[in-house]
Amino acid sequence: MLRISVLVSGGGTNLQAVIDAVSRGALPDAEIGLVISSRPDAYALERAKQAKIPTAVIAPANYESPSGMSRDMLDALGAAETDLIVLAGYMKVLPPEIIRAYPQRIINIHPSLIPKHCGRGYYGIRVHESVLAAGDAESGATVHYVDEGVDTGEIIVQERVPVLPGDTAGALAARVLEVEHRIVVQAIHTIIENKKKKQEDDEAAMIATIAFMNIM
Repeated sequence: MLRISVLVSGGGTNLQAVIDAVSRGALPDAEIGLVISSRPDAYALERAKQAKIPTAVIAPANYESPSGMSRDMLDALGAAETDLIVLAGYMKVLPPEIIRAYPQRIINIHPSLIPKHCGRGYYGIRVHESVLAAGDAESGATVHYVDEGVDTGEIIVQERVPVLPGDTAGALAARVLEVEHRIVVQAIHTIIENKKKKQEDDEAAMIATIAFMNIM
């Protein structure tokens, strides 16, 4: 079973997409063990409460130093026996201590086709405004692993969204958000399947080693 902790800052519609996928059996080998919010007023906390998922508020503004926040977050993630961290509209850059503690086990959803319209300063409606200002014919969404850069980690899945004549940033954002809901579930499913395959490969390698040793 893959234990997921979801980090949020706002309304939590991507969190809801994962909750719904687990509930309907689309992710039978996953469960959400914890939701952490950077804001006490985030509606995502209510979504978690309705789904009976434990929550925590770890707000950077409450800490005098990043190290204190990192310590509390690592404690919460550890207590939840976290296997995978999903950044679902989490509007803060994770401290490096968190990333180093969970290498290749943190994923983020970004509302553009990385490497375009990403990096520091590209979040929320700003991303879609940038797409329209550039005159791009298409946009989309990306789920990627988180490293110590900003939107620089390995891409897991992307899906394209056309930019329509007369599009506003809000209209484009709404269509991209629908894609985000779909591909975050797809990315988690891919991670689960890759984990299963690795376990099967490791078991096969162990059996082959034991058989070889018995022959010798």
